[in-house]
Amino acid sequence: MTKILTLILAAGKGTRMHSQLPKVLHKLAEKPLLQHVYDRCAELENNTITIVYGHGGDLVKDTLSHLNVNWIEQKQQLGTGHAVLQAYDAINNDDVVLILYGDVPLISQLSLRGLLATVNETTLSLLTVNLENPSGYGRIVRNQHGQVIRIVEEKDASPEQKTLHEVNTGIFAVQGGQLKKWLIQLSTDNAQQEYYLTDIIAIAVEEGCVIEVNQPECIQEVLGVNDRVQLSELERFYQITQAKALMKSGVSLKDPQRFDLRGIIKSLGTDIEIDVNVVFSGEISIGNNVSIGANTHISNSVIGDNVQILPNCIIENAIIGKFSRIGPFARIRPDTVLSDHVHIGNFVEIKKTTVGASSKINHLSYIGDACVGSNVNIGAGTITCNYDGVNKFETVIGDGAFIGSDTQLIAPVKVGAYATIGAGSTITKETPEHQLTLSRSKQVSVSGWQRPLKKT
Repeated sequence: MTKILTLILAAGKGTRMHSQLPKVLHKLAEKPLLQHVYDRCAELENNTITIVYGHGGDLVKDTLSHLNVNWIEQKQQLGTGHAVLQAYDAINNDDVVLILYGDVPLISQLSLRGLLATVNETTLSLLTVNLENPSGYGRIVRNQHGQVIRIVEEKDASPEQKTLHEVNTGIFAVQGGQLKKWLIQLSTDNAQQEYYLTDIIAIAVEEGCVIEVNQPECIQEVLGVNDRVQLSELERFYQITQAKALMKSGVSLKDPQRFDLRGIIKSLGTDIEIDVNVVFSGEISIGNNVSIGANTHISNSVIGDNVQILPNCIIENAIIGKFSRIGPFARIRPDTVLSDHVHIGNFVEIKKTTVGASSKINHLSYIGDACVGSNVNIGAGTITCNYDGVNKFETVIGDGAFIGSDTQLIAPVKVGAYATIGAGSTITKETPEHQLTLSRSKQVSVSGWQRPLKKT
């Protein structure tokens, strides 16, 4: 099996981003640009990945320390050829070397495999693209037989060469031994006084190497990110691509232009309806017959069958059981597990809590660090007071309990099964099963009392 060495060039500063953050760490769909490139490469078999980093090096390495890569530092940025030279000792003669860029995030698996399929000891496989406006790109120069003979950078191009529309993407595959031989022939005799990796093409042609040209399915695959405008354009392209894929799989999107998938969908049911401005992030699983209201954000969560999520909800790191109803304006925080047929209403916040089947928390309540049984009804304004300023404590509410409105449950505390808590109570100790518990101050009316008046 062919051994692949992928070199991802990621040393650039990204001056036009106007940011202290290295360009390759700016995010597309909540994932760093560089990781998008890595993820495509990681799908290739028998592939070793090396990242050539420079600007913001420690931050790049720390942020992406989970990647299975070798790191090589380019201390001075003297061009793309110089960047590849830093990896010279890591290149074996029998490797197929794949050159990619950390700020070109949407390269596809299909394009990479196409490049690798056409490279051998006598060929170099190059990815080019035809642009209506090629300004800023190196032009592909062909001879009278249509064969690629060189790449000329725009600053070095003649007026005639600038009229060419086929441009270099910088992405290519080549045998390791050939690449090493050609790298040491590069010079800085050009307008920018840099080592152009593109000069390898002319050197290869001069030595009788055939340049095999491949093109991507769409232009966006090979577009780089140099400023925030380009980043936003690629984000929109990526998102509409994800939206179309979902619709083809049977999901109804009210407006695919107003939907963001910033993670992955692990499993997807049928007959799912999604309103506008919905955002998915992290890993999401969605069952059958689910409706999701407008302006909802769901991250790292599992949504069961027949769930209705009303508008303006936030659900993160949670499990929502079948036939449950959430919202509107509900917040389901991490480590929450809702059983089947649970109702969570407007302006309810739940955190690190399990809620049993058919329980209801319908209005203006905070339930945190709690275990709520089945068929429980929690009234409006109920709060589990779970934090003493240092530690957090658990509240346990038994099956069938009824909690009156405006109740404070001072944890740690247990409400017995089928207990009733009168509205306005402050509960500080365990309440018996099947009994009514009240905790209220005596109501007093003062006769002859006069409301204070403002002094004139």
